[in-house]
Amino acid sequence: MSAEMVTGDREKAFALLKSDADKIRQLIEVQLENLTMPQCPLYEEVLDTQMFGLSREIDFAVRLGLIEEEVGKKILDELERKLSDLHESSVSK
Repeated sequence: MSAEMVTGDREKAFALLKSDADKIRQLIEVQLENLTMPQCPLYEEVLDTQMFGLSREIDFAVRLGLIEEEVGKKILDELERKLSDLHESSVSK
C-alpha cells in the first residue's frame, strides 16, 4: 500500500470519527440549551449508546492503525466533558 493511500485512509477515518463525534456533540448541546427533560432516561440511553458506539469505532480505527490511540482518547474526552456539563446543568436546575 502506498504512503498516499495510507495517509488518505487515515484522513478518511479521522473525518468519519470526527463527524460521528460532532453528531453526539450536537445531541448534547441541544439538551444543554433546552434542559426541558434533564433526567430523561430515553435521552440518556441514546447518548450512552452513541458514546459506546463511537468508542468501539475509535478502538477499531486504532487497531487498524488508522488513528493514534491518543487522538481517539482526545475525541472521547471532549465528549465526556460535554456530558459532564450536561449532568451538572441538570443537577443545578
